Amino acid sequence: MKKIILLSFLFFLFSFSVTYSQNFVKGIIYYENSSGRKVPLSGVSVFWENTSLGTLSDDSGNYKLTISDSSKRLLFKYLGFRDQIIQFNNQSSINITMIEEENVLDEVVVNKKQKTIQKSYFKTQNITNVSSEELLKAACCNISESFETNPSIDVNYSNAITGTKQVKMLGLESPYLSITEENIPMIRGASQIYGLSFIPGTWVESMQITKGSGSVVNGFESISGQINVELRKPYSDSPFYLNVYSNNMGRNEVNLHSNKIINDKLSTGVYLHANKNNNKVDSNNDGFLDNPLSSATNLFNRWQYINPTKGTVGFFGYRFMNDKKEIGEINDNKLPLRKPWKGEIHTKRFDSSFKYGYVNPKIPYQSLGFQMAFSNHDQKSFFGERNLDLNQKSFYSSLIYNSIIGSTLNKIKVGFNIAYDDYNEYFDRIFNENFINSSRIDKSFGSFFEYSYDSLDKISLVAGIRYDFHNNLGNFLTPRLHLRYQPFEKSVLRLSVGTGRKASNVISENQNIFATGRKLFFPNENELYYGLKPEKAVNYGFSFRQGFYINNREGDITIDYYVTDFDNQVVVDWETQGQVSFYNLEGKSYAKSLQIDLEYQFSDNFLMKSTYKNFNVKKQYKSGLLQNPLTPKSRFFTNLETSTNLNDKGAQWKFDLTYNWIGKQRLPFHELSIKKNGYSPTYSLLHAQITKVFSEKFEIYLGGENIGSYKQDKPILGDPFGTDFDTSIVYAPIHGSLFYLGLRLNI
Repeated sequence: MKKIILLSFLFFLFSFSVTYSQNFVKGIIYYENSSGRKVPLSGVSVFWENTSLGTLSDDSGNYKLTISDSSKRLLFKYLGFRDQIIQFNNQSSINITMIEEENVLDEVVVNKKQKTIQKSYFKTQNITNVSSEELLKAACCNISESFETNPSIDVNYSNAITGTKQVKMLGLESPYLSITEENIPMIRGASQIYGLSFIPGTWVESMQITKGSGSVVNGFESISGQINVELRKPYSDSPFYLNVYSNNMGRNEVNLHSNKIINDKLSTGVYLHANKNNNKVDSNNDGFLDNPLSSATNLFNRWQYINPTKGTVGFFGYRFMNDKKEIGEINDNKLPLRKPWKGEIHTKRFDSSFKYGYVNPKIPYQSLGFQMAFSNHDQKSFFGERNLDLNQKSFYSSLIYNSIIGSTLNKIKVGFNIAYDDYNEYFDRIFNENFINSSRIDKSFGSFFEYSYDSLDKISLVAGIRYDFHNNLGNFLTPRLHLRYQPFEKSVLRLSVGTGRKASNVISENQNIFATGRKLFFPNENELYYGLKPEKAVNYGFSFRQGFYINNREGDITIDYYVTDFDNQVVVDWETQGQVSFYNLEGKSYAKSLQIDLEYQFSDNFLMKSTYKNFNVKKQYKSGLLQNPLTPKSRFFTNLETSTNLNDKGAQWKFDLTYNWIGKQRLPFHELSIKKNGYSPTYSLLHAQITKVFSEKFEIYLGGENIGSYKQDKPILGDPFGTDFDTSIVYAPIHGSLFYLGLRLNI
C-alpha cells in the first residue's frame, strides 16, 4: 500500500510539473587559475543589460536569474576580469569562463579566495562539496585521515591495535554509507574497514558528501548518505606534483604525480604513493605498539580522452596496491614466561575502470554515460592466535541516459546497474578453533528512473525509483524523494525520504573482533549470511539553511535533522564479556541526528566554522533497548582558518586551528575496565597547521594533532591469549601528540 501511495504521489508531481514553462536561466561561472584549471568564481555580478534585474554567483560559481522581458543580453562583471556579454536565445543554462584583464590598474592581481567546504542554495539534495584545499588541512595522508576538519563526518578509532580510523555519518557506521569513487562503488565488503586508507589524499580533486538516502542512480545500499570521491584528471592536473611528509611517530610518506598532455584529445597521468613506518612507539606504556609498523605502495595510471567537437569524453585507469601492517607487543625481552602477541595484516588490491560519456553537441541536455569497473581485494591476516583471510572479486557496470520532458525544467535519468561480487572468508571463531570457510556470490541487476523538476526560483524536487533483481536478497523496490523550497534568496529548506537495504558482511565489517579474545556466535553459521537477514531501513529528515550579513560580512546557519528507522538490522552484541553475538533485530532500532552549523566570514582572510551535534542512537539488544556503544551523545566542533594577503610573488602564510569536544560514550561491559559507571569521560582535541607558501609552485607545512596529548587510560584489557583480552573498547586516542612536517612542489 505504501508503495502504491508513493508511486501515485510521484506521478502527480510529474504530471503537475511538466506543465510549467521556463522562467529562469542558470549556470556556473569559472575562471582559469595559474595551472590552467577551471575554478568556480563566486561574487560575479550577473544582470540583464540596461536593467536592474541581476544576481551574484554563489560559493560554487552557481547563479540563477529571472528571464527579462526587455533585454536579451546577459552581462557578467567581476573586478579584475573582462566584462562579458552573452546573447540570450532561450537557453536553459549558460556556463561561462571569465577572462582575467591583462592591464587593470597597473596590473592589480585579483585573488578570489574560494571556500574549501561549499554548500549550495540551488541543489535539491543536501550535498556538501569538499575541495582538495580542505584536504590539505589534514596533511596526512589518506581519505580516512582527512575528515578531522570536516563537521559532517565523525572519526573514531576502531581498536587499540591497528591504528585504523572509522568514519560515521548521522550516528551510523561506515557500512551504512555509500562510498564511491567517481560514482563507482568502491569501499564495500572486504575493503570496508581499511579501504578509505587506500586512497591517498593528494589524488583527490574533490569530495561530495550527501546526507540522507541519496540518489537511486547510485544503487540501493545507501542508508545514511554517500561520500563520492572525485580523482584528479590528467588533463587539468599539474604536470608534476610532489608531496613529502614525515611525523614524530616515525611515519614517512611520498606522493608523486606526473601528467602529460599527449595531444589536444589525449592525456595520461601516473600517480605514486608510498609510506613506511619502522618506529616502535608505545607512548602509553602498555607494551603494545601504538601504531603498526607498516609499509605500503600504491600506483595508479590514468588515461583521459576528450573530443569537444563530437561531445565525447572517456577515462581508463588501473591501480595496484600493496599494504602490510605489523601489530602487537613491542618488547619481547619483557615477556620471559610466554611468547609475545603478534599480528599482521597484508592486503593486495587491483582496480581497473573504464568510463565513457557522450553529450549531443546540438542537443546538450541529451547525454549518455557508461562505466564499468573490476577489483580484486585480497587480505591475509592473523591476530595473535586468530586468523582472518578475505578475498572479494567485484564487477560493476552502469548505463545512464539523461534527457528532458518538454523543457529543461523537467529532466529525467534512466538506466541500469549490474553488480557481481564473489566473497570468500576464512576465519576462526576463537583461538585457532572452530574454523569457518565461507563463500558466496552476490549478483544484482537494477533499473532506475529519476525525475527532477527545477523552477530555478522557489521549488525543485528529485523523485526516483529503482527495481532490483538480487539472487540472494530477492526482488525489491527502492523509492527516494528530495524536495527543496527557497522562500527567500538566502534561505533554503530541504526535505528527503528514502529506503535502503544491504547484506551485512559481518566479518569484514567487524574485523576489530579478531584483536580480542571474544568468541563469535551466529544464528546459523552454515546458512547464507550466517543466518542473518538483509538490513532494511528508511531515512528521512530536513535541512534548513539561512544566510545573513553582519557588518557587510557573509555568514550562514544550517540545521540538519535526520532519522534512520530500521525494519531489520544485524545486531552486533558486545554486551557479554568474552563473546560477540550476531543476531537479527527484534524490536526497535533508530538513529536520530541533529546538527547545527554556524559559519561566519570575519574578514576576507578569516573564516570561522562551528558545529554542534547531538545523537540519539539506540537499538534493541537481548538485554534491552540500549544506546549504541562508543557513540558520543554530543559533539562540538570549531575550525578557524586565516591567511595573510598574497604578495606579488604569490607568497603568503596560512593558519588553521581545529577544536573538537567529544561527549560521553556508553562502554560495553568489561570487568577490567576502569570506567565502572559504564561511560567514558568527555575530552577535547586540538589540531593546528601552519603553511608557508613561497610561490604557487612551492610550500612547506608544519602541524600537530592532539596537541594537548589526551590519551585513553588502559585501552587494552586482559591477557592477550585469554578470553578477557579486548582492544575494541576505544573511545579516545591511544597515543599522545603527533607533529608533522612536509613540503609540496607543484610545477
